[in-house]
Amino acid sequence: MQTVETLNEGLKRAYTLTITAKDIDSRVDAELKRVAPTVKMPGFRPGKVPANLVRKMHGEALMQDALNSSIQQGIQELIAEQKLRPALQPSVELADGFKLGDDAQITVTLEVLPDVPTPAIDALKLERLTVPADDATVQAQLQKFADQQKKWDDAAEGHEAKMGDLVVMDFVGKVGDVAFEGGTGSDMSVELGTGRLIPGFEEQVVGVKTGDERQITVTFPEDYQAKELAGKPATFDLTITAVKTAGESVIDDTLATSLGLESLEQLTGLLKGQIEQELNGLTRTQMKRKLLDQLAEGHDFEVPPSMVEAEFDQIWQQLQHEATHEEDPAAALAEMETERDDYRKIAERRVRLGLLLSEIGQANGVEVSQQEMNRLIAQAAQNYNNEDRQRFLQYIQQEPMAAAQLRAPLYEDKVVDFLFEKAEISDREVTREELEAAIESEEGFSSGTHTHDHDNHKPKAKKAAAKKAKPAADATTDDAKEMEAADIEPAAPGDDLVEAEPVKKAATKKAPAKKAAAAADTEAAPAEEAAPAPAKKPAAKKKPATDTAE
Repeated sequence: MQTVETLNEGLKRAYTLTITAKDIDSRVDAELKRVAPTVKMPGFRPGKVPANLVRKMHGEALMQDALNSSIQQGIQELIAEQKLRPALQPSVELADGFKLGDDAQITVTLEVLPDVPTPAIDALKLERLTVPADDATVQAQLQKFADQQKKWDDAAEGHEAKMGDLVVMDFVGKVGDVAFEGGTGSDMSVELGTGRLIPGFEEQVVGVKTGDERQITVTFPEDYQAKELAGKPATFDLTITAVKTAGESVIDDTLATSLGLESLEQLTGLLKGQIEQELNGLTRTQMKRKLLDQLAEGHDFEVPPSMVEAEFDQIWQQLQHEATHEEDPAAALAEMETERDDYRKIAERRVRLGLLLSEIGQANGVEVSQQEMNRLIAQAAQNYNNEDRQRFLQYIQQEPMAAAQLRAPLYEDKVVDFLFEKAEISDREVTREELEAAIESEEGFSSGTHTHDHDNHKPKAKKAAAKKAKPAADATTDDAKEMEAADIEPAAPGDDLVEAEPVKKAATKKAPAKKAAAAADTEAAPAEEAAPAPAKKPAAKKKPATDTAE
């Protein structure tokens, strides 16, 4: 095989490989010798079919296979000889006009990973913002549970419903004079003041009494899920079947037993543990962002454009998805377009950070064990039904890059933990609001120093980055198990129970199975070196089975 380098510019490389017809033919001969003893043909005893007949019958398919294997071996040898580290899989093209029996000329193009400078990690300084899980926070959560478990008593005769009361009603919704699908129901309970119904509905129910009939008029929001109703005025004919007032919310052992626990003391301890876990998660998020900011500011080197483009595409697709859920999707998409260059810089930053973290991890012996990898695969597989789960497991086994994507977030976290151990850390106690504000901070966007959670949202209209932390899926503490067994999931301040809507929404269908598990919330793009595995093979005719029946 002859190899000629045709491009060496920055991180881009291109080579021409020439595989002679003689090399291909020798592979065919070797394959013939291997398969001939297994070939069956009428008139011949098994294994006695002459090689020339086998070549005549299956020669074209064998030659195509030989060409494919020659190309794959050629790429492997090229990568080894040139000591290449492909950023992504190489692109392979077979010269136009090639015919079986000719010399094969192959063009291989690829981008290589840069030589990452030794990261400076000895002078890292970080401030850890901490929030104590004080008694007031725990008490507020207990009160929320108590409010959710409160009992409703029938109101006194003649009582007019007010905010905070529970109203039970039958209803018929109409657009014009025509009742619309899903707009009729009975015995719907609405807690006035929760704001769970379409705007203006609850306010017009204030003042009703048991037995009243009332017609109210509302306008569906422009972004209402049922498109045929979005933006349209509608009337609801209501029949009030009951008005109830809330009983006193009591925080005691009965509250705990209603949640499947033994005592108020146990409930309080579990809540405090989960709140501490949530706050620790926010603290880690803030520290990680500051750490990545320091790494980004201290290192600047060329990164493979193909990796940047792949990362940008991922960011852009997520933003497009989020834009469809904005009040004005068209305006959100238009705003995105004006910031396309900023998001491309963010993609470049994330790729560079991924390469830096990979370099730090490899240089310091950070590894993801097979046991940890098995646990990751098992956890990801739980997102699929039985049939799709099996396909997912096969996909992970067959696609090294898919397994690398699954591994990347854990590997990144282990490298980050290593860097936390190396850093000089000072502590400062703050309020939860101050910690969340620090996470939400947009400072540095124009210079491209945002981290992943920031990067994935529009700088002018970000969603809250500090989401409620839940117990880790692989948590093994007694507290986590007890919380799960009791089905306790404390809501963050401001969350409310979801009340029924006058117009029932269609049931959400389970999303189709994903082809691969992607790294969901990493703040740096995964930086796995591409295996020197082959790019696309030239199309080959299917080789007939070697055990053809007589």
